[in-house]
Amino acid sequence: MIPVKDLNPSRSFPLVNASIVLVCTLVWLYEWSLTKVVVQTPEGPKTAFELFIRQWGLVPAELLERPYTLITHMFLHGSWGHFIGNMWFLWVFGDNVEDRLGKVRYLIFYLLSGIGAALTQTVVSLLFGGANVPMVGASGAISGVLAAYMKLFPGARVLALVPVFFFLYFVEVPAVVFITLWFTVQIINGIYSLPFLGKGGIAWYAHIGGFLTGYYLVDFFKKR
Repeated sequence: MIPVKDLNPSRSFPLVNASIVLVCTLVWLYEWSLTKVVVQTPEGPKTAFELFIRQWGLVPAELLERPYTLITHMFLHGSWGHFIGNMWFLWVFGDNVEDRLGKVRYLIFYLLSGIGAALTQTVVSLLFGGANVPMVGASGAISGVLAAYMKLFPGARVLALVPVFFFLYFVEVPAVVFITLWFTVQIINGIYSLPFLGKGGIAWYAHIGGFLTGYYLVDFFKKR
């Protein structure tokens, strides 16, 4: 299912959420500009994009050398699809969570969810052969936002695009149903991905870790 929008208007402009989207957009456009630049390295020619990802993305085996990547990796993306998908989910669900938590609390919550996601993926990667695969993307932090949304607005309606065979249908579903199904998919894919962590791909365990972090943290951050 693809969320089109949530039927849950927020009471204030989501300044922090919009700022995160803007920063990720500017960083992605810069990354994209590097894809055609080739740099000679001791290992052979590489694109400046690859080197940028290696420098600012989170590489589990190098986390202690570059702890700042716990934050920087959240603002990088690997492709247009990766970037657009993440920003769309954040735009649909983030405004209401920011509205409920408050702007400063929401920013801290977002960053902590991303850190929890990164640490989860790091541990799994170190154990199952993905220690040298860079991780980038906002999806871990956004998973925490989804968990918060589910907990704060379980009955809110989400208009989703649902594929049925060769057709697409618009369906309204409760947020708790939409996000529970989404999280179930992450767990299933995470289990199947374990033998292939060394080859890269989607960081499913970042999604799982970010979701669980957000689910448990949101109670401490919401306004009383």
